[in-house]
Amino acid sequence: MTLTKRRDFLAANAGKRAPMPAFVLLVRRRDDQDATMRVGYTVTKKIGNAVVRNRIKRRFRALAHDVLSVSGVAGADHVLIGRPDALTRDFAQLKADLTKALAKVSR
Repeated sequence: MTLTKRRDFLAANAGKRAPMPAFVLLVRRRDDQDATMRVGYTVTKKIGNAVVRNRIKRRFRALAHDVLSVSGVAGADHVLIGRPDALTRDFAQLKADLTKALAKVSR
């Protein structure tokens, strides 16, 4: 499920944070007894024009599909905030970074 409401992104900002070279991962557990994981993507205009931002978000969606389904935190909101390296970093390295970030916030 995808986050779309601003209030959900702001709430996730109060959760745990794991900075990586290509993104910042925010994870906040919801206390609503719902085990579904939600994910949101944010890429600011500082990163680039609309083409670049959408390309990064596409990479993040593929990344979330591959990694979060296996090792995501159940019942939590995950937000990926893009950084400039997100476009040029190798996808295998992005996967390793996300796995590392998830392990970091799960502690």
